[in-house]
Amino acid sequence: MTPYSSFLFFIILGILLLPTMILGTMGKRFRYYNVFVSIVVLAIIFSEGGSGFFSLLAFTILQLILIKGYISYRQTKNSSLVFYIVSLLSILPLVLSKVLPILAVDNWASFLGISYLTFRAVQIIIETRDGLIKEQLSIFQLVHFMLFYPTISSGPIDRFRRFQKDEEKQWTPEEYKELLYKGINKIFLGFLYKFIIGYSINSYFIMNLEHIADGKFSYHLLYMYSYSLYLFFDFAGYTAFAVGVSYIMGIRSPENFNKPFLSRNIKDFWNRWHMSLSFWFRDYVFMRFVFLMKKKKWIKNKMLVSNLGYILLFLLMGVWHGLAIQYIIYGAYHALMMTGFNFFETWNKKHKRWPTGRAMTIVSIVITFHVVCFGFYLFSGRPFQ
Repeated sequence: MTPYSSFLFFIILGILLLPTMILGTMGKRFRYYNVFVSIVVLAIIFSEGGSGFFSLLAFTILQLILIKGYISYRQTKNSSLVFYIVSLLSILPLVLSKVLPILAVDNWASFLGISYLTFRAVQIIIETRDGLIKEQLSIFQLVHFMLFYPTISSGPIDRFRRFQKDEEKQWTPEEYKELLYKGINKIFLGFLYKFIIGYSINSYFIMNLEHIADGKFSYHLLYMYSYSLYLFFDFAGYTAFAVGVSYIMGIRSPENFNKPFLSRNIKDFWNRWHMSLSFWFRDYVFMRFVFLMKKKKWIKNKMLVSNLGYILLFLLMGVWHGLAIQYIIYGAYHALMMTGFNFFETWNKKHKRWPTGRAMTIVSIVITFHVVCFGFYLFSGRPFQ
C-alpha cells in the first residue's frame, strides 16, 4: 500500500494513532507506542509482497552496522580514508538501485524510501565525523529515526539531532494539543492540495490538453504551466500529510515548501522548494566541496569554486532523481541557472545596475517563475518523447 494514496490508508492511520492522541492530551509519553505503530504501518506498506521488505531489512541492518561501527571507531581515531569507505558503503545500495535498471538487471536493491533512508544514514555518519555526534547511539534510537514511517517514502528529510530532541521531549497536555491541532490542519491542507487541486489539474486539464490546445506550441506551453502547478500541489500535499502525521506523533518534521512560486531568483527558489532536500545537498555536498577547495587551495578563484560546487550539487541532484536523460538535463539546467545567477549577483553587487523597488520585485518573480516552470517541463520528460 502506497503511503497517503487512499482514504483506507488514512482510516488505518486514524485508528492506530488514536492511543497516541489520547496519551498526548493526558501528558503521557508515547514514544514506544509510536515505534509499534511504525512497525505496523511499515508492514502494511510492504504487505504486497516482492523483495521490498527484505531489501529494507537488509539495508537497515547494513546501515546500523556502519553507523555503530563508525561511531565506535571515531571515539578513538579519525581517518579520512575510513570515513570515505564507510560513506561509500552507506550510499552503495542507493547507487545500485539507480544502476541496476540501466543494466537490465532485476532491481533487487530498490525499495520504497531508499533515497530518504540513505540521506538519514549518511547524515549521521557525516555528523559523527564532524564531532557533532559523539555518544554511541542505541539500536532503538537509530531504528526509530531511520524507519520513522510518516516521512519514509518522499521526505521531508529530518536531521538526527533535531529528531532526537523531539523524540525525547515530554510534551505537556497544552503543548501536545497545539501540536495535534497543527497536525490535523496540515492533513486537511494536504487533502486540499493533493486530492482536490492537484487531482483536478491533472484529471481535468493535463489529461485533456490535446482537446484544449490549438497547436503544438500552445500544447507544450500549457503543459509546462499545468505540470508545474500539478507537481507542486501533489508534492506539497504529500508533504503536508507527512508533516501533519509527524506532528500527531510528537515529531516536528521540517517543512518542505515556502511559497516557491513567489521566489525572486533561482537561488531564492531553492531556499523555498523541497527545502529539506536542497538544504541537505547544500550542507553535505556544496559547503563541503567549497571547504575542501579552500583548505587544499586547489582552486583559488572563489567564483570558480562556488560555480563548480553548484554544478556538482545539481548534477548529483539530477542523477539522484534517476539516470533517465530528462533528470540529468534537469540537473544540468539548474546548474547553468545557478552559475549564471552567481555571475549576475556578483556583478550587480559591484555595479548596482539592476533596479530595485516593488515593480522590479514583481518582474523578478515572473521571470523566476518561468525559469522554474521550464525546468519542470524538462523534468517531466515531455520534450524527449
